[in-house]
Amino acid sequence: MAKTKLLFITHEMSPFLELTRISEITRQLPQAMQDKGFEIRILMPRFGNINERRNRLHEVIRLSGMNIVIDDNDNPLIIKVASIPAARMQVYFLDNEEYFHRKHVFRDNSSKFYADNDERAIFFCKGALETVKKLGWAPDVVHCHGWMSALVPVYLKTSYKDDPAFKGTKVVYSVYENCFTENLSKDFVRKATMKGMTAEDVAAFGDCNCNAMHKGAISFSEAVVLGDEKVNEEMLNYVKTCGKPVLEFANTSDFENYYNLYEEISSEELVSIA
Repeated sequence: MAKTKLLFITHEMSPFLELTRISEITRQLPQAMQDKGFEIRILMPRFGNINERRNRLHEVIRLSGMNIVIDDNDNPLIIKVASIPAARMQVYFLDNEEYFHRKHVFRDNSSKFYADNDERAIFFCKGALETVKKLGWAPDVVHCHGWMSALVPVYLKTSYKDDPAFKGTKVVYSVYENCFTENLSKDFVRKATMKGMTAEDVAAFGDCNCNAMHKGAISFSEAVVLGDEKVNEEMLNYVKTCGKPVLEFANTSDFENYYNLYEEISSEELVSIA
């Protein structure tokens, strides 16, 4: 029987980048699922404060060389990889000089939110799906962690829905209280819209804030995980009424619950019953 293929998309992961609780879960959860027999891939941005030499990143020539188009501009995508020897896992890093070669992640040294964080998120989400295609590896389940991955679910269910790499792919989205309080660019929705998408598809993202990112992602996901104990009340109410399987925060410490969730949503029969 073929192994279930599980893709993690995150903006941080220990030991490479440790900002919030996300880095812990994205380090521990993939290994736990690999130990249960899943085939794992992990994708994250190569932010400028990730030390390439210490973490032994090196470019994957066969995957690099693509351009990601945002607002009619071509943005080169470089793919790098590093291994976690103790876990026998490889992590793929999406790199771009303009978007990621900075000393800070989402804010400058004056704590000002980067004006192009919208484009950085678009680049990461588009780049992640194009990288998976180039890998020639078709995931059964994609688990997105945090707001920077929030466009992946809508892209998978619209522009990429007929792509052989994502035929039947199910999506899990984890909501964390790692929110930003600012708004993304007012042009975010326009820039994020791809061929094959309608105004209705991106309507949930319209407020261009963190909750809008979460809502947009959840609306195109098969299941939701509450990744923090204290999630924004508006988001909590949205999750409770979304009518989708939800893994409560109280149950996230047991990896068996994740395993059961992945198995449930990857089974078409169980999904149709739900």
